[in-house]
Amino acid sequence: MMRIEKLTRAIVEKLLRSRSQRDRQAERVAARIITDVRRRGDRALVEWTMRLDHTNIRGGKMWIRPREFGAASGSINASFARAIRHAARNIRRVAEKQMPRPWTLKVEPGVRISQIVRPIESIGCYIPGGRFSLVSTLLMTVIPAQVAGVRRIVIVCPKPSPELFIAAKFLGVDAIAQIGGAQAIAALAYGTRSIPRVDKIFGPGNRYVAAAKQLVSPDCAIDLNAGPTEAAILAECGNPRWIAADLLAQAEHAPDAGSFLVTTKPSLARAVQQEIATQLAALPPSNPAHRSIVKSSAILLAPSLNAAVDFVNRFAPEHLSLFNSEREILRRISSAGTIFLGPWSAQPLGDYSSGSNHVLPTAAWAHTRGGLSTADFVKCINVQSISAAGFARLAPAAQSLACAEGLAAHENAVEVRR
Repeated sequence: MMRIEKLTRAIVEKLLRSRSQRDRQAERVAARIITDVRRRGDRALVEWTMRLDHTNIRGGKMWIRPREFGAASGSINASFARAIRHAARNIRRVAEKQMPRPWTLKVEPGVRISQIVRPIESIGCYIPGGRFSLVSTLLMTVIPAQVAGVRRIVIVCPKPSPELFIAAKFLGVDAIAQIGGAQAIAALAYGTRSIPRVDKIFGPGNRYVAAAKQLVSPDCAIDLNAGPTEAAILAECGNPRWIAADLLAQAEHAPDAGSFLVTTKPSLARAVQQEIATQLAALPPSNPAHRSIVKSSAILLAPSLNAAVDFVNRFAPEHLSLFNSEREILRRISSAGTIFLGPWSAQPLGDYSSGSNHVLPTAAWAHTRGGLSTADFVKCINVQSISAAGFARLAPAAQSLACAEGLAAHENAVEVRR
């Protein structure tokens, strides 16, 4: 049964504290694997993949090539192919809109600043493959990379499915490496004989993947902290069946996923609690939602709407649904990975087909950034063009500031031109 708790100061601090704690156990495991892969390369990759994923990638089996993609196509129905095309079209349209643009600005006479946009040279896309390969993550990471113009896209997935192969073929992907976990992150970050090093790693994963990404981040850029899923729904009224369904949808991602309803209405809290129990009973016992709903989720009864909004902003959830008075409340929301407005904006639509990216910040990273966008796959570089007249206008200020900072060589580099 999903618990109902009063949103007291103690409960708020407990929830916030639990998310800020480092996962020391995951870090220790990930660090050991990363060190081993850096030291032994492919041999370590093979051994860890067999040990953790029970997959034999010896003897040229690490990579799956286009010919294997084709072999899988016979088992895919037409509706799935249409779904891939529909989702890809929307994701691409949003990605194109997000693309940073070049610009030029005349700051003052003789001083011109421009922005040029260049793609990151190589990236790695981590596709989770626990119970099922997340086809949608392939779309969400590869499509914006293609829109950005990334030249080399390396894709890893511990247990790629036929559906993943079809999506990869549709996107023009060359190959998929059958590796996952911390060992895959290490290979992407540092390179092995079989896995080329990349400049930046993208994609969500379990606690060990999240820990590994943090550990390699001083040496290889990462997208964001995309760890265990979080969902919050802020509602004063609404269809309890729909609210419960959205909470369960995110809860089934992993046993440590967190789903929260924040409301001021005890009657709604009780109705959603009952709906959760009813819908949960219809899910297979193996579904992770059975554990996450009890372990890491709750219905939070706030003393006021102001308190509810304040909690949401402090919590900075990965997914946030506003079920009613959404436009009014939206103006008061300052931190969330993505926001779903109104009862028809079901959270799974954003996971798959609306076009908005589903790689989102977790663990309060939404305080400082939103979800993945095409901007994450490019570099915006400023170009400064200064004429002799512009130099004459800027030089006094530059020399004065250099002098104040005690940087004589800076002052001299201006003086020698005067």
